[in-house]
Amino acid sequence: MGLFSFLKKKSDTPADEELLVVDTRLRAGEPSRLESEAERERQRAIARATAAKIDEIELEMSSAIFDDEPAWGSTARRPAAAAAVPEPAPGLDELPDAAAVPATAPAVEEGAILYANGQAAAAESLLRDSLADFGRIERLPWWMLFDLYQATGQGARFESIAIDYASHFETSPPAWQPPPPAQDVPQLTGVAATESFGPVLDGGIAPRLQRLLAAHAPLVRVDVGAVRSADATGCTLLLKALQTLRKEGRELVLAGADALMATLRPMLAVGDRTAGEAPWLLLLELLLLSNREKDFEESAMDYCVTFELSPPSFETPRHVSTAAPAPVAGDRFLLPPLALGECAALLDAVDAYAEGREILVLDCSRLARMDYACATALQGRLRAHTEQQRRVELRDLNHVVAALLRLLGYTHDEGGAGIRLYPHRY
Repeated sequence: MGLFSFLKKKSDTPADEELLVVDTRLRAGEPSRLESEAERERQRAIARATAAKIDEIELEMSSAIFDDEPAWGSTARRPAAAAAVPEPAPGLDELPDAAAVPATAPAVEEGAILYANGQAAAAESLLRDSLADFGRIERLPWWMLFDLYQATGQGARFESIAIDYASHFETSPPAWQPPPPAQDVPQLTGVAATESFGPVLDGGIAPRLQRLLAAHAPLVRVDVGAVRSADATGCTLLLKALQTLRKEGRELVLAGADALMATLRPMLAVGDRTAGEAPWLLLLELLLLSNREKDFEESAMDYCVTFELSPPSFETPRHVSTAAPAPVAGDRFLLPPLALGECAALLDAVDAYAEGREILVLDCSRLARMDYACATALQGRLRAHTEQQRRVELRDLNHVVAALLRLLGYTHDEGGAGIRLYPHRY
């Protein structure tokens, strides 16, 4: 609740006055009425309800503010007055190409080249050195380091700079998302099955969920960012589908989880069983898949108090990652974790995927590294598709690979259409 931290400084609210009275009574040796279990539970419920409401408002405001930020890598800053009264956020289709602006610091370009050549340690050193100057005002080198550490499995270093990032920018740090197991790497390529849900989550989603469960695809993407209302039936169906995908060990990308959780939370209140168990259990599943153990445990306790039942146990998710919602529906082509060399087989598979499509969406959520040779070959092949008036998008790029593709001129196609790059959001 960073946007509302100023609320903590006020002392003239009824709640603060009540706490002041309690503190005065305690100093005087009088018994406090908060000592009773019922009163403590009442205060706890009020606090949680208030926090949930503030989280919901903050999510909407932070989304609007983020969408109105200058393009990534730009040194332009938005005036302070604009932050106080944000303009309505544009639709996702109207957002500028976040990766189209060239990098503004040599460290960004050199770090991207070093990493593409397999020199991760040298790239890391260069990017870390840039945090003291370029990184003081820009977040891009931080994001590149986060992605480098995640791609190379350096969890301890990730957590270390996450603390510095949160302190410097006064915002929540990104969550650690470990890379997929090495034994699964060769299988992660091909057409990925995708379904988007919303604005209503109800019984009508059953056929699309069945399609996902039956799909023989290397990866399944579930986008719930457009959901604005839900009923018990829809929550039950989605919950069972997500649990099945997780227990089967299927590769899963969950997009828009925060938006769906913001929709579910106002439906839930501690001690109130009106909404039924399904929305509570779906919220817990979304927290588990997002690897938010602390939030999971707190919500699990609320579920236990409300239904007097043992809550589910937290299990660290495997083969699961989260992403921002995307405006383009339909199946995607999943790029492999490593794209190296001339990559002729990969390029032929992309061509096969393109047949009969007007929009090509390459899913880069599992792409850890692409070298110069493959990036150049892929650019030539994709340019041929843009010349045929096809729209080409690379979605959920990590920021190190995105910096390399910008440097190669991916977004400045001579044909005018260009190739759109969409790095994932932090």
